[in-house]
Amino acid sequence: MGVISAAEFEQKCIKIVDEVAASGEKMLITRNGVAVAELVPVQKRPVKSLFGIDRGNIVIKGDIIEPIDVEWDALK
Repeated sequence: MGVISAAEFEQKCIKIVDEVAASGEKMLITRNGVAVAELVPVQKRPVKSLFGIDRGNIVIKGDIIEPIDVEWDALK
């Protein structure tokens, strides 16, 4: 991860953003030696659809629609 001062970042903003996008490496921005921000590249979304991603990992045990044998106070 690179480190750059806020003043230098202000002067070279576009160039630094392009470098981070190209390299995929984070850039830490500091003011008076204290970290104030972090510039990170955008994570690319997976091409696959998330629909059905947990298929085979989730198991329904029993009937989830039928009422249980417990009487609720709200039903009285």
